[in-house]
Amino acid sequence: MSLGPITNIKRIPWKRRIALELFRGYRFLQTRFPDLSYLFWESTLRCNLDCMHCGSDCLREAVTPDMPKEDFFRVLDSLQGKINPERTLIVVTGGEPLMRNDLEECGREFMRRGHPWGMVTNGYAMIPARFQGLLAAGLRSLTVSLDGLEDSHDHFRGRAQSFRRALETIRMAAAAPGLTFDVVTCVNQQNLAELPQMRDLFISMGLKRWRIVNVFAKGRAKEHKILFLDDAQFAATFEFIRATRKQGLIRASYGCEGFLGALEGEVRDAPFFCRAGTSIGSVLVDGSISACPSLRADFIQGNIYTDDFWEVWTRRFRKMRDRSWARTGKCAQCKEWKYCQGNGLHLRDEKTGELLLCHLDRLGNSW
Repeated sequence: MSLGPITNIKRIPWKRRIALELFRGYRFLQTRFPDLSYLFWESTLRCNLDCMHCGSDCLREAVTPDMPKEDFFRVLDSLQGKINPERTLIVVTGGEPLMRNDLEECGREFMRRGHPWGMVTNGYAMIPARFQGLLAAGLRSLTVSLDGLEDSHDHFRGRAQSFRRALETIRMAAAAPGLTFDVVTCVNQQNLAELPQMRDLFISMGLKRWRIVNVFAKGRAKEHKILFLDDAQFAATFEFIRATRKQGLIRASYGCEGFLGALEGEVRDAPFFCRAGTSIGSVLVDGSISACPSLRADFIQGNIYTDDFWEVWTRRFRKMRDRSWARTGKCAQCKEWKYCQGNGLHLRDEKTGELLLCHLDRLGNSW
């Protein structure tokens, strides 16, 4: 059901507010009884592209070496008897996971331990033989990054042919029975107007799920103003998602960041909930234990080389599960705090805790 034209993003219809209240109770239980559903493994910081928005400053030859697979396997072994491995998806990230030559072996070891697994890729190195090898190693889910039509994507990703190779990866994924996959797009000033053409292209390829996100000002992204939308462009992104969902040919949704007021339920399947440290944990390439891989610095909770992962997961992470510390500045007086809890943690300064972006404020400037 569409809300129709939005005139005030902060005026949430009463039926929607009831749904938000019910979801608030669910979120409370989740934070009190965290369940490790997604374990991200930042397996490498090496990458074959040079993306403008990279939050990790990944390089072709990274200073930090790849984590030996045996070190991550020991983390999984330490969790035996403490979790149901069938309910904990291993998600391999980077850098670019395909830079590792042993990824298929890693996948087989995940499956041997009972874990389903997936990966996030730019698709540049995904040739058909490698794709079939990964499927044979148990690959269950795949996210492919594609950030515009050919010129925009190649410019954004810093390498010619990156669009064509990402597109071929999407085609292979669409033809693979039983594989859960989606495409994620970082919207910026250059590709915003291309979203309708991208939608039509994806539909023609059989894509069912498309996640649209914004670039946040961390890492390399700080250097490129073209990545950041003004308030009108920001609002236009959500109007596009609403229209696409109403069309019903592809399931477009907004990414995890930010409470959206009256748009909740209109542009994604479930209300906003930053699950970092509640159902999402990660092991970074240097062994650091965090929540989602975007959280570093003061959000690091331990290290697998000095700490037991399960002890860290069960006894730490308080900063992520109890957000009372974040109710400062503009959040202190916000009437929607109970639904938002201070936005996604990756949109807060990791040193000071200061909020870098309030979605509700930005949308309020345009509606």
